[in-house]
Amino acid sequence: MNILNILLMAPQGGAQGGGNSWVSFLFFGGMILVMWLFMIRPQTKKAKLQKQFIDNLKEGDKIVTIAGIHGKVKKMNDDNTVVMEVSPGTSFIIERSAISMEYTAAKQQQKPAETK
Repeated sequence: MNILNILLMAPQGGAQGGGNSWVSFLFFGGMILVMWLFMIRPQTKKAKLQKQFIDNLKEGDKIVTIAGIHGKVKKMNDDNTVVMEVSPGTSFIIERSAISMEYTAAKQQQKPAETK
């Protein structure tokens, strides 16, 4: 018997059964609310920021891929790919979705600290 069946089972008979079913319903609703607040909402917010970051890329931006490859945007293609230059004369064609927002932001935050 799975846990959902156990939570949704209403007790048989009696006036107390009605009150207990409301408590179970409120408990189940509270669990859904907590899951939405702590899991679904932050994940959708992070996905929205990632999409916004990728849409705002331009030539010359320094980026880091999900695989950890550092480079600079050389050209933005129309087919959702980016030509990334990793060293002078060496370029990769990567998908825009392979660019990591977290690593790129961390790399950009390290730059001002290194110049001091």
